[in-house]
Amino acid sequence: MSKIPYREFHLFSLLEGYSAQNLPLDLFISKYFRSHPSLGSKDRGFIAETVYALIRWQGLLDFYTKIPTWEARYSIFKTIEWENIQNNPEIPDSIRVSFPPQLFDLMVNNFGKEQAQQLCLICNTPAPTTIRTNTLKISREDLLKKLSENFEVTPASQAHQGIHFLKKTNFFNLDEFKKGFFEVQDEGSQLLADLMEINGGEQVLDYCAGSGGKTLAFAAKMQGKGQIYVHDIRTFALQEAKKRLKRAGIQNYQLLLPEGPQLSKLKKKMDWVLVDAPCTGTGTLRRNPDMKWKFSLEMLERLISQQRVIFEKALSFLKPNGRIVYATCSLLKEENQMQIDHFLRTYSLELVGKPFQTLPSTGGMDGFFGAVLRRK
Repeated sequence: MSKIPYREFHLFSLLEGYSAQNLPLDLFISKYFRSHPSLGSKDRGFIAETVYALIRWQGLLDFYTKIPTWEARYSIFKTIEWENIQNNPEIPDSIRVSFPPQLFDLMVNNFGKEQAQQLCLICNTPAPTTIRTNTLKISREDLLKKLSENFEVTPASQAHQGIHFLKKTNFFNLDEFKKGFFEVQDEGSQLLADLMEINGGEQVLDYCAGSGGKTLAFAAKMQGKGQIYVHDIRTFALQEAKKRLKRAGIQNYQLLLPEGPQLSKLKKKMDWVLVDAPCTGTGTLRRNPDMKWKFSLEMLERLISQQRVIFEKALSFLKPNGRIVYATCSLLKEENQMQIDHFLRTYSLELVGKPFQTLPSTGGMDGFFGAVLRRK
């Protein structure tokens, strides 16, 4: 059997399997590759890149297919004249940029038609590869020297500990990763974590910590002083956070299980609270293109309500003179500026500085939003 049919067999098998279940795309790809160890690194690279491209452009490809199978989509994908699409008025605007109509309309309402189209197209490109130096173990300068021996790397322009890889690589086999010298983290996410201007000795709660990405980013500032409380309703995510914190050499933390007895003892005691709220993920669609096809207005309304409930719960842990950071990886004002307006109206809070926002850019960072608030 020739190499191309072998790859295509696994490409279609993976896509059919993905379509029949509910795991996020990246997790399903990892699971598929683990269950097919005979696939070489080049095979895996081709399959993963093609899967992501087909999911990104699924809306447009279906416009050209009579029966939308993955084989038909792949056939169109290989032969389509991409340069003619954006200037073809016969293709509806949302389909041209391969976005669900409701989500595209929201983007237009948020940014205007021209910028919305540009952002949607950027969301259909591969994301850059960025890491964050763990300064508890190494300086960015020294890590750059080490990595540059085998890889093309450049320092990030805005995040002080960020490093860009010019080509994709498997980080997890690198000695530098195993030793905890760095974590994979988008530059925008690193800048968002910098909103936590923590001094050593403070009490900090990461209320929606997930697997600890933001915790890892701000923990280095504390130099082992003070205490970090890492909380999430997903216990499996907290276990992953525990592994990452151990690898990074961070010891001044406690994991807080959902509804654990420790949680109630921390009310009104936190100097800083981070609420990295669940959201539509519209700022990170380059990495999670499957998210846009799960979008609905009902989902957005549900998330807005959920964000408000989570924020109110998290606020109860803040000291009278503490600060709370509300953050998302969304591009939508409904989840960002409008939520901040709601918090300012509802609680006795005021903004500290201006809200932070990044937008996806070609070869640049993803889209994030953050705002620091304190009690009046």
